[in-house]
Amino acid sequence: MRRHNRGFTLIELLIVVVIIGLLATIAIPSFANSKERAYVSRMKEDLRRLATAQEAYIADNAAYYNGAVPNPALMFDPSPGVTITIVNVSPGGWGATAALPGVTSQTCAIFQGTGGPIGPATAEGVVACN
Repeated sequence: MRRHNRGFTLIELLIVVVIIGLLATIAIPSFANSKERAYVSRMKEDLRRLATAQEAYIADNAAYYNGAVPNPALMFDPSPGVTITIVNVSPGGWGATAALPGVTSQTCAIFQGTGGPIGPATAEGVVACN
């Protein structure tokens, strides 16, 4: 009599498990890196939007905004979790930093006019991160 064994052998199952393990070791670090890039991208975008809001504020008030963010006086709200700190405000410029405390150790910065440079930003109007 001929037996019909249906199913997978132990060797076939072990080979599949090893292949899945190899794929996971490649994919997981890549996924973690993409999350970090997304956080940095969110902070950069918030600083760019802040620069636009500051230009609108100075056009209306003849001075740069120098206060806490968010504030109804400044038409800008940061993304959830992002902390924006405005520094070095003068009649000729301003600077700001962005951070995501508890999520990433990276910070981003931007400055305009006499408001900088503040690390890691070294070029006026260009967002830089460390």
